[in-house]
Amino acid sequence: MFSSLPTIPLEALVVLAGLGVALVMYYVMAQLEERAAARSTLRQLDDYEVENQREKELLAPVHERLLAPVMAGFTRFGGRLNPPDYVESVRQKHIKAGINSADKVERFLALRVIGFVSIPFWLAFTFIVNPLGLKGMMQLAFAGLGCLVGAIGPSSRLNAKVTARQKSIQRGLPDVMDLLVISVEAGLGFEQALDRVIANVPGELAEEFARVLGETQAGSSRSDALRNLQTRVDTPEIRSFVLAMIQADTFGVSIGRVLRAQADEMRIKRRQTAQEKAQKAPVKMMIPMVLCIFPALFVVVLGPAIINISRSL
Repeated sequence: MFSSLPTIPLEALVVLAGLGVALVMYYVMAQLEERAAARSTLRQLDDYEVENQREKELLAPVHERLLAPVMAGFTRFGGRLNPPDYVESVRQKHIKAGINSADKVERFLALRVIGFVSIPFWLAFTFIVNPLGLKGMMQLAFAGLGCLVGAIGPSSRLNAKVTARQKSIQRGLPDVMDLLVISVEAGLGFEQALDRVIANVPGELAEEFARVLGETQAGSSRSDALRNLQTRVDTPEIRSFVLAMIQADTFGVSIGRVLRAQADEMRIKRRQTAQEKAQKAPVKMMIPMVLCIFPALFVVVLGPAIINISRSL
C-alpha cells in the first residue's frame, strides 16, 4: 500500500525547506520594517515623550537591540584572547587605513574570533551535512576556502584598505607638492600653504594635512605633527618629505627650495613607477594568453589538420 506512494527527492525537500525559511524571514523583516518606520515617525514628533524605559529601548533600531549585545560579548572575548602587541598592531593598521574609531578595532577583533570559532562548524557543514553533494577534491577545496575566509578574511580586507589608501596618497602626492611649492614661492607660509592645499585638493592626503594643521594650531610643534603624519601614512614618499621638512626646520634651510626638490624627486619617482609597471605588463599578459588564448588558437589552426589526418589514417 505504502510502496506505491511516490518518494520525494532529498533535493526537493531542501528546496522546500529553503523556501519556507525565506518566506518566514520575509514576513519577519516586513514586520520589522513597518515598526522601524513607525518608530522613525515617532522620533520626528517634537511633543512625543517616552513614558517608560521599555518604550525607550524599543525606539532603538533592531540591530542595536539584537546584534549589539552579541557583538559586545565577542568584543570582550576577542580582547582577552588576542595579545596586547597584536591589538596594538591592529590599531596601527586601522590608523593607516584612515579608520580612527576605537569601536572599529574592537569589531575587527570580534570578527576574527567569530571567524576562528566558525571554522569547526564550517567543516561539519561541509563534510557531514554536505548539502551540495560535493566529493573528493571539490569537497576539500570548498572546506579549505571557508576556513581560509574565516581565518584570514578580516586581516586581508584590512590590509587591502591600507594598501589602497597608501597608493592613493602616493599618486596624489606629486600634484600636492607642486601646489605647496607654488604657494610657498608666492609668499605664503608653510601652514598657509597647507590650508590652500586642503581647500583646493580634496582627498585622503588633504585630510592628513588638515590633521597636521590642526595639531600645529592646537600647540604641537611642526616636527611632532609631521612625525605623526609619517606614522599614520607610512609610505617612502611621506617619510622622505617629513625628513626633509624636519631637517629644513632644524638647519634653517629655505622651505621653498626643499619643497621644490621634493616635488621634482616625487614626480620623477612616479614616472619611474609608471614605466616599471609598463615593463611588467607583457610578462603579466603571458599568463592569460597561455591559458586562454593559445588553446583556442591551437584548436582553430590545428583542429582541421588533425581531423584530416585522422580520416586519412
